[in-house]
Amino acid sequence: MKKNQTVRRVLLRMRSFRVPLLTVLLLAIVSVGCSLVIPVLTGQAVDEVVAAGQVRFAPLKRVLVAIAGFALLGAAAQWGLSALCTSLTAGIIRGLRDDAFEKLERLPLKTLDGRPYGEIVSRVISDAERLSDGLLLGFTELFSGVLTIVGTLGFMLSQSVSITLVVVLLTPISLFVAAFIARRTHGMFALQAQARAEQTALVDEAISQAKLTQAFCREDALTQRFDEGNALLRKHSLRAVFYSSITNPATRFVNALVYAGVGVTGALSALSGRISVGTLSCFLSYARQYTKPFNEISGVVAEMQGALACAERLFALLDEPEQPPEPPDARTLEHAAGAVALDKVCFSYVRERPLIENFSLSVKPGMHVAIVGPTGCGKTTLINLLMRFYDVDSGAILLDGCDIRRLTRKSLRRSYGMVLQDTWLRDGTVRENIAIGKPEASEEEIIRAAKAANAHSFIRRLPQGYDTPLKDGGGLSQGQRQLLCIARVMLCLPPVLILDEATSSIDTRTEAKISQAFDALMRGKTSFIVAHRLSTIRSADCILVMRDGSIVETGTHEELLRRGGFYAKLYNAQFEA
Repeated sequence: MKKNQTVRRVLLRMRSFRVPLLTVLLLAIVSVGCSLVIPVLTGQAVDEVVAAGQVRFAPLKRVLVAIAGFALLGAAAQWGLSALCTSLTAGIIRGLRDDAFEKLERLPLKTLDGRPYGEIVSRVISDAERLSDGLLLGFTELFSGVLTIVGTLGFMLSQSVSITLVVVLLTPISLFVAAFIARRTHGMFALQAQARAEQTALVDEAISQAKLTQAFCREDALTQRFDEGNALLRKHSLRAVFYSSITNPATRFVNALVYAGVGVTGALSALSGRISVGTLSCFLSYARQYTKPFNEISGVVAEMQGALACAERLFALLDEPEQPPEPPDARTLEHAAGAVALDKVCFSYVRERPLIENFSLSVKPGMHVAIVGPTGCGKTTLINLLMRFYDVDSGAILLDGCDIRRLTRKSLRRSYGMVLQDTWLRDGTVRENIAIGKPEASEEEIIRAAKAANAHSFIRRLPQGYDTPLKDGGGLSQGQRQLLCIARVMLCLPPVLILDEATSSIDTRTEAKISQAFDALMRGKTSFIVAHRLSTIRSADCILVMRDGSIVETGTHEELLRRGGFYAKLYNAQFEA
């Protein structure tokens, strides 16, 4: 994305804040106006001191009172300007973060799975914060700086054209220096933002995979990766900050020349009698006021390069292709019977490496289908396709005879109850975690579901029972977390159940009770069971044996053993020891 496009999009974001922007402009005018009037009054005060012992106190008093009044008004306007700019910037960034978070919910899983989560978090949080700092500095300094430059030139022209020409002729040097450096620092700030995102992703990995790191004694290797990334971030940061920081001293040097030029020219004019000493002091104050915004604006320009680099990354996230929209005539499935069919389905995560090819399957309502096979054969991929987390490349998946792409995603996924090997619990009470899929459930329904999942007994032993707060499942064993996830499904009673190694974290005795509960609650409902422990699927109505994305065998447990094929080898391999 080009820098100009980024600036245009940031400006478009400000359109809904017209009233605050106009108010900021008005306050900036008042603040700058007061600061410009004060040097004129100061010059008048100087002129009231005629000579030693000749001071006109009455008019001097009036001038000093006026200076105090304008100073107070300017301070109040400056305070209001800062407060409103902070509020305005927070509103703009809040809208961007809201859009970014909503975008994450609309992105296909393919996009999210293809990136480190820490890198995405960095865009939504860190990059948005950096953009916020840049906008805040831009609002508070840019408006006031530009108005000060224009206003100061006007006041100086009204006093002396010749001295003003000195200022105008020297000013372009400062602008050239600032523009020259700004053009060359944008790319450096972009590299800095990218390096920062990679570091964030690495820290996220280090925290989330701490047990794995320690289990394999990879602390030193991880520290080395962090040090290398940190060194790269330091390199890019130093380059960006070093070159951008040249702007300030360079413009200060030019500003010193301007001030000296005004001082020399003004002194000669005062000696020749063309201006008074008070007017000379006024010009010197204006020269300082005129050059000060160039220092501030140069700092703003340097800061904005980093902010725009972060904005580019944030807008790139907002521009990511979303999951395919639902058709206008999408059907809402109210009560699914549970008939599932796959018709010549083809799918691959990477186009060059096909995974599932010409896969066909027909499952009648109420059937218990087990899916087995070696790692990477496509078992979990099949589940992702059934839930429409991914769309098929060709072919179709039908639920009750309707292509799932013609159904609303909400009604489709409400028709499935899914329990995965990896558990997920939100921050909230035990009750809230069980009732995620059915928030309106009564206390009796929640307890009944917990009992069916064999979770009621351990929940009662918790400090506050069903009202015990959970922080990402803290305080619960992996098996207890899994039981709560199973209780969710028991509460919703969906027509189709998907179990992807759902009982892998539960002991054998509890697993037997859970299996009995599933048999009772899912009687007459369709279920898909992905299992590695083949002893848990002996009672399945149909077992699909997958290999390299294709079904190589189908049948019941006894039938497949009698054939002595691939399933028999898998089954016997688990008991050879």
